Amino acid sequence: MTVLDAISAPTTLVQKAEALGAAFASRAQQIDDTDDFAAENFADLKAEGFLEAGVPTELGGGGAEPAELSLMLRTLARHCGSTALALAMHTHQVAIPAWRWRHQKVAAVEPLLKRIAAERLVLVSTGGSDWVGGGGEAVPVEGGYRIQARKVFSSASPVGDLLMTMAILKGEEGGPDEVLHFGLPLRSPQVRMMDNWQTLGMRGTGSQDVVIDGHVIPEAAVSLRRKAGEWHPVFHVIATLAIPLIYSVYVGVAEGARDAAVALARRKPSAHTIALVGRMDTELLGARLALDGMLSVIAENAPSADTVNRVMMGRTLAARHALAVGDLALEAAGGAAFYRANGLERRFRDLQGARYHPMQAGPQAEYAGRMALGMDVTNVF
Repeated sequence: MTVLDAISAPTTLVQKAEALGAAFASRAQQIDDTDDFAAENFADLKAEGFLEAGVPTELGGGGAEPAELSLMLRTLARHCGSTALALAMHTHQVAIPAWRWRHQKVAAVEPLLKRIAAERLVLVSTGGSDWVGGGGEAVPVEGGYRIQARKVFSSASPVGDLLMTMAILKGEEGGPDEVLHFGLPLRSPQVRMMDNWQTLGMRGTGSQDVVIDGHVIPEAAVSLRRKAGEWHPVFHVIATLAIPLIYSVYVGVAEGARDAAVALARRKPSAHTIALVGRMDTELLGARLALDGMLSVIAENAPSADTVNRVMMGRTLAARHALAVGDLALEAAGGAAFYRANGLERRFRDLQGARYHPMQAGPQAEYAGRMALGMDVTNVF
């Protein structure tokens, strides 16, 4: 019997997320206290079809569009930020090929999408380690490439099946370096996971470093080759779709922090507390509006340098407002917020992760400024 079998019969993806939320909330503090990966939560998500939610129905999946996936992640994040963030890193890796299959008619992604639906594969993204610049080394060998790399922020790696990653192939005779994109099995003998995910927040995401030590990928496994160190059109798709889904989690964590703070503030509200709650709700609306703006950019279905710019401005605003919610939540709740049992300080720490995903404040501001001035942004990331 699954968690949902014991509840009423939720039908939509978001209703399922809400129904699972109570169980996830009951486990969240222990996961945080022990630095354990949210394995039991992920097992529930897998059993209930969340891993294939973004796969088109024609290919055997749930057919959820980005807006629904965003709300799913927000809903889960109110209860357990770590579970939601780990799922977001898988979900955006599904949403990107699904979008390319539907809107760009890219047939090459179809086998992967079918496998995700049929086998309920967990995809592990190394975008936090690589991003546009790429990372690691690809050395040509007969029939393929030997990979040497260490990938940080590899969320959900304890239960991952495929590592969706990249490595840099040195250019020949002074030519430009290339970045090779590929998936490789996390259970390869040449892949190992470090035990080093001890962090301020998001402690249950299982985002430890993954070391690739000599795994050989065949030439046929390379899904994309691009010039190193600059934006490629496929990265316009990646950035436009991935960032709103990731920041849906932080908006959800902020919503959970707000609710926890309000519950504590109700015990003995003062004029000062009332004003803090009002400021907190104002900041939360700012985070929600920023997220809505990012989702509206996705809905245009026209990824470009311009959509990246607008999504990244939304990312900055969503992070800024969500972090402000965390600050005000601690003040509004008073001394009770300091106790771990009340769940607010965990959410405050989880929110700090919003600072670190691409594009961080410096590159984002430069990108926006260059766009406004009609300057090149090819190498700004």
